[in-house]
Amino acid sequence: MGVPAFFRWLSRKYPSIIVHCVEEKGRECNGVRIPVDTTKPNPNEVEFDNLYLDMNGIIHPCTHPEDKPAPKNEDEMMVAIFEYIDRLFNIVRPRRVLYMAIDGVAPRAKMNQQRSRRFRASKEGVELADEKQRMREEIIQRGGYLPPEEIKERFDSNCITPGTEFMDNLAHCLRYYVAERLSNDPGWKNVVVFLSDASVPGEGEHKIMDFIRRQRAQPNHDPNTHHCLCGADADLIMLGLATHEPNFTIIREEFKPNKPRPCSLCGQTGHEIKDCQGVAREKQGQHDEFADTMPVSEQEFIFIRLCVLREYLERELTMASLPFAFDFERSVDDWVFMCFFVGNDFLPHLPSLEIREGAIDRLVGIYKDVVHKTGGYLTQNGYVNLERVEMIMQAVGVAEDNIFKKRKEDEENFRRRNKEKRKRMKAEQQGPSYLTTGQFAPQALGRRDVPEPIQNPRYQAYDMRMNPREQNNKNAAQSLKAMMRNEGGSSSGSNESQDRRAPKRKAEDSDSDPEPEDNVRLWEEGWKQRYYKNKFDVDVTDSDFRKKVVQSYVEGLCWVLRYYYQGCASWKWYFPFHYAPFASDFKEIKEMFTEFEKDTKPFKPLEQLMSVFPAASGNFLPPTWRHLMVSPESSIIDFYPDDFAIDLNGKKYAWQGVALLPFVDERRLRAALAEVYPDLTPEEVRRNSLGSDVLFVGKSHSLFDFIHELYREECSKGTAVPPELCFGIQGLLNLDENPVLPDKPVKSPIPTLRDISQSTAVSVNFKDPEYGDGHVFKAVLLSGAKIPNKVLKPGDWERGNRGQWRPQLGFNPNRQQAHLDQSGFRALGHSLNRNQHGGGQYSNTPPPGNYHQGSYRPQHSGGHQSFQHSRPNPQLGASQPFQQPQFPRQQQYGGGGGGGGGGGHGWNRVVQSQPSAYQQNRDHGGPRQAGYQQQYEYRRDDWQDRRDDRRGNRGQPHQGYGSGRSYPPPPPSRRYNWN
Repeated sequence: MGVPAFFRWLSRKYPSIIVHCVEEKGRECNGVRIPVDTTKPNPNEVEFDNLYLDMNGIIHPCTHPEDKPAPKNEDEMMVAIFEYIDRLFNIVRPRRVLYMAIDGVAPRAKMNQQRSRRFRASKEGVELADEKQRMREEIIQRGGYLPPEEIKERFDSNCITPGTEFMDNLAHCLRYYVAERLSNDPGWKNVVVFLSDASVPGEGEHKIMDFIRRQRAQPNHDPNTHHCLCGADADLIMLGLATHEPNFTIIREEFKPNKPRPCSLCGQTGHEIKDCQGVAREKQGQHDEFADTMPVSEQEFIFIRLCVLREYLERELTMASLPFAFDFERSVDDWVFMCFFVGNDFLPHLPSLEIREGAIDRLVGIYKDVVHKTGGYLTQNGYVNLERVEMIMQAVGVAEDNIFKKRKEDEENFRRRNKEKRKRMKAEQQGPSYLTTGQFAPQALGRRDVPEPIQNPRYQAYDMRMNPREQNNKNAAQSLKAMMRNEGGSSSGSNESQDRRAPKRKAEDSDSDPEPEDNVRLWEEGWKQRYYKNKFDVDVTDSDFRKKVVQSYVEGLCWVLRYYYQGCASWKWYFPFHYAPFASDFKEIKEMFTEFEKDTKPFKPLEQLMSVFPAASGNFLPPTWRHLMVSPESSIIDFYPDDFAIDLNGKKYAWQGVALLPFVDERRLRAALAEVYPDLTPEEVRRNSLGSDVLFVGKSHSLFDFIHELYREECSKGTAVPPELCFGIQGLLNLDENPVLPDKPVKSPIPTLRDISQSTAVSVNFKDPEYGDGHVFKAVLLSGAKIPNKVLKPGDWERGNRGQWRPQLGFNPNRQQAHLDQSGFRALGHSLNRNQHGGGQYSNTPPPGNYHQGSYRPQHSGGHQSFQHSRPNPQLGASQPFQQPQFPRQQQYGGGGGGGGGGGHGWNRVVQSQPSAYQQNRDHGGPRQAGYQQQYEYRRDDWQDRRDDRRGNRGQPHQGYGSGRSYPPPPPSRRYNWN
């Protein structure tokens, strides 16, 4: 969904919707990898029924990752996709359904955005290659060092489009993967797997929604099914709310901003290609043994609980004193509809509504007034009441002028703050211009030498005062001399030479950052006239044209809402402009829309490739089709410009701008393709045909024998799925032309993976239940649905993003999380670094022997027991005792309260540096959580003196754990387990 900041806004406004995933990892034993047992209960303490995968969100990061080296070939890409799915399956552990949906042919409304993305990707790839070549030549001329350029074929991500050989191979590999898991993984044995590959029309997430929508309309559907949908697009949140299923969760990768990316020239991190200096890489390790290993942190996952989001929305949207009964489900639909105004994949957002400026909150406030005035909601079951929408748009239109002025003011304030911040950072980097000497000079921590004493304090103070002034005077004198030289040299020259020699101001010294030129200037009077003249090349007085733009936008709003709630209303409709109208232009829109064209059909895969691909990606098309993209005699050559303009439209970065590409005329395209259709090979004809969903089950599933019997009888017509054998799922089954059959081998399409000698799975084509024309899917809670228990507490309503937020791990809010304080980390680091070379100043120093003095002893065969630190075990989902690191016994270094050879025993060290901390806490009414601190001193030469100094009275016995007195251990807390 085209709302880049939507998820950030949502997670900050409603922070409790996010839960961090608990993930159990596989283990290795004697070099043998032991996979995770997914038959065990979910460590997140929730059980999911259905897992849906929007596969394009998996394919892209696996084929061309941004934070790690890319796969070397297509086989490695496929293995990476398999591992990604395995990881998601391990986290979610579905018990009924796994649904994998790959983007198929999209509606025309979506194709315009796909076309823009692919043309941009091709253009940026060419520009990046030219930039790399230019920078490489400059750096080599300056004598810089760059590693030899790798000659390898660049992976064109445009191949991740229906109809290409890559997508056909991916579907083949996924069939093998599903058959292998159903045959060998016990966690998959009772799961029904659906595969909707790129040959099935529709976007992946909307194929999933169509499946849910059609199943929940069946009488056998379980209304309390717990759904989990994987994907990173913001529109998945809207789609999940639109289902009105009470148990709906989204899993996605946790977004971590500012990840370091290596320079594409030198391969080093810390700078971009434009700042590369060609400096030789530093050694990684003593012998450069880590040169080829890029440190990569594994991507973590989070859950988005839509049931908690519904709690937030219920409080926010509830309206009192309505002339009718408040319906929360209807208000949720209206909230989803209002979010379309700030952006989506099918329409440009209105100029006056920006998500970062609180546009949704503004719309919600206006919406409540409109509902009171009109006595009804904006939408019902995916159909829009345009008369009420017009009232909201007019209310926004009244404030448009102030919105634009406020936006300009905020932008100027933001630039001013950034400029001041850069100046501060620059001053901090330069450091002080003068440093004194002697005992007043800064000293490094840990130095043991004594600074040189001052001989003449008065002279030193004078020197400290005068030196900075003298430095400033020198700088001023140098600047004056430079200015006089410039004036003298230019007195006989022209003004042009003067300008040529004048030094350019640096970016941080300029009054303002370089901003793209904005000819519209929405913050000044006459903004509407300038907008229509610059964007549409028409005069603002042309009311007929403005009405045409508004009518197309109104149709788009109706199409998008219908798409979310009822399915694709028209495969042909699209918004025919690059820019949106103003909210104040929405006048008399009630009669602007009637109905969409019926019985439209989607494009075929190769036809879509011709609609969205630039000429640079023509190698994925048949030769004669590719010729139409590049030949000057082609009747559709204007669809494939070599270069095109990007209008920043008030934004700062090119990716935020609008690609001004010509729209594809469907009739002209089909007429041109009619001449080259006969040139297709049989393989290309197969790839250009529309396919069907495929259902897989394993041998232990109750539906297995039923499907196997269909193949024995060679049933030629569709057979209904018995709902009692498949968790209430209904649909039609048809025999697959290339099925996976039980007791038959399945050949691996990847050389590095083994063949399946004897499969125990079976596959069959599946078709969702059909409904008659005019059927309306009800956007309501189903009868028998149980609303989950409330999660939010009274404090969560007011906290928002202002309080200190701590992430929740798993679905149990009472899960105890382990914690280490500073002393614990020091002790742990000491024990882990003992056998590492160069680990630090004290890495190989044993702990002092007299940590265990007096009556306190570590546990060996009896006596007082030591405490055990807890840490979470992802396999058990609970705390496990931390095994104490063992230290060898050491000789005692001094007396004090007892003798004996007390050995250093990891965590059981006497708190010598803070002898009475626990006693003080005890006197104040009991210890606070982790109220005492353990501090360790490893310097042997002065350790005894420090201990004696801290006693305060050398003649008194030490009042700590190491003294003759015995103290009971602190009572149990959430951090420690005392035995």
